[in-house]
Amino acid sequence: MTTTSSHASPLVLHTLYGETMGTRWRVDLHAPRSQELEALHGAVQARLDAIVAQMSSWEPESNLSRFNRAPAGSWHALPDDFFTVMDCALQVARDSEGAFDPAIGALVGAWGFGAHAHARGVPDGASLAGARAASGWRRLQLDRDSRRLRQPGGLALDLSAIAKGYGVDAVLELLRERGIGAALVDVGGELRAHGRKPDGSPWRVLVESGDADDGAPCVVTLDDAAIATSGPYWQHFEAAGRALSHTIDPRSGAPVADAPAAVSVLARSTMLADAWSTALTVMGLQAGLAFAETRGLAARLLPTGAGAEALATTSFENCVAP
Repeated sequence: MTTTSSHASPLVLHTLYGETMGTRWRVDLHAPRSQELEALHGAVQARLDAIVAQMSSWEPESNLSRFNRAPAGSWHALPDDFFTVMDCALQVARDSEGAFDPAIGALVGAWGFGAHAHARGVPDGASLAGARAASGWRRLQLDRDSRRLRQPGGLALDLSAIAKGYGVDAVLELLRERGIGAALVDVGGELRAHGRKPDGSPWRVLVESGDADDGAPCVVTLDDAAIATSGPYWQHFEAAGRALSHTIDPRSGAPVADAPAAVSVLARSTMLADAWSTALTVMGLQAGLAFAETRGLAARLLPTGAGAEALATTSFENCVAP
């Protein structure tokens, strides 16, 4: 689907949109009125479809699903997209000391989430112990020279907290290759901007506020930058009288106890922003904020509770539009 709006500039704003990864994608781009939109729309959709075919845990024949079913000790050559995401995921796992973990598919399922979810609720002790034993990024071996990944046995990858961000980056690179000088790509609320609008101004986006914010809108400028947001504001469940987050702490094997309502991270790539927003959510409000400040991450953490004031690192504040 496409739309076009007219301005005085020789470039006009075109909008493309479609569906992917269980959500919607949208591309706003400035290009000549004669831009061939149907072909471009098809190319964007095909690029996203290729990523799904490699890394979806919902598609039984994806590269990821086949890896998850593979026998212990087997090595698997990864396609380029899959390798890039795994390489980044393992680096963030290491740098976050396991707050981000691409190998928690079994844990996610045990708590009732993901493509192979059990009944949603608190798993019994034996089920939880088994899921923890089958999880953990340290069990993975990635041979970067041959671009192969080893299945240690029973381990289930879950790249839902990073692959969508990578999809945004991949679409933006495709647009660059096709000569598009200015664009904003959005896949399910993860965004990245390229170039500037014809009037020279940067792209501006509204940061997720949720019910817990103080009501004041937060707008950031994306000058060849990306933003991703995660947190239990969108998804949780009730168990034993408590609201439990859909975000699982890989270190404890349980839902995050003091998760912020939402965490937004600005970064040079949406893949990194996506992964780090999840890692900071897992760390919790105060620990996540302190970690982000120490590492110079541009992050905004929204506490739970009506009227709570968002907390942001210095790097994030510097990107807030006046």
